[in-house]
Amino acid sequence: MPTKKKPQGTPSPERRAELLATAAEVFAAQGYNATTVRRIADAAGMLAGSLYYHFDSKESMVDEILSTFLNELWEGYDVVLEAGLGPRETIEALVTESFREIDRHRDVVAIYQKEARHLAAQPRFQYLDDSQRKFEKAWLGTLERGVADGTFRADLDIRLTYRFVRDTVWVAASWYRPGGRHSPEEIARQYLSMVLDGIALRH
Repeated sequence: MPTKKKPQGTPSPERRAELLATAAEVFAAQGYNATTVRRIADAAGMLAGSLYYHFDSKESMVDEILSTFLNELWEGYDVVLEAGLGPRETIEALVTESFREIDRHRDVVAIYQKEARHLAAQPRFQYLDDSQRKFEKAWLGTLERGVADGTFRADLDIRLTYRFVRDTVWVAASWYRPGGRHSPEEIARQYLSMVLDGIALRH
């Protein structure tokens, strides 16, 4: 009995992942609006027409890139949030998980930082706003719990603290390079030491 041939243009999961990784590099470097399907195809070493066999638009590509990233991010975060840790340990684990995600998906984090607000205005990308609200609730809830039980200072402006921690963690995507001198866990430890314990000697 003859074997069915795979339809032309249907990529293997590995090839699809390669194409999305290439697209993420281009989006991160050039910005979503300035990126064309032709530019992504050039970076992937293929014709633009061939890329359309795999994805119907650059919007579909950035959608799959961001939704896959956020699903993975929340898998890690949910494990932390459901572990029953104390407030400080929860913050430490969330920060460490965040740096691990930057290590695994630096280009995608850069895209998210630059493009999420603009893309979220489109119904297709409503999940970006949903994820942001969930993110804020998790971090603010942990900080509030820490103030309530005396783990964190009572005079903290919780929302300002959340914004500072959020932005200073994720901005690392602009300078961090995977495979560099420091592992994401080492960077997280140094960051947490500065945020939670300060940098000045206590006399």
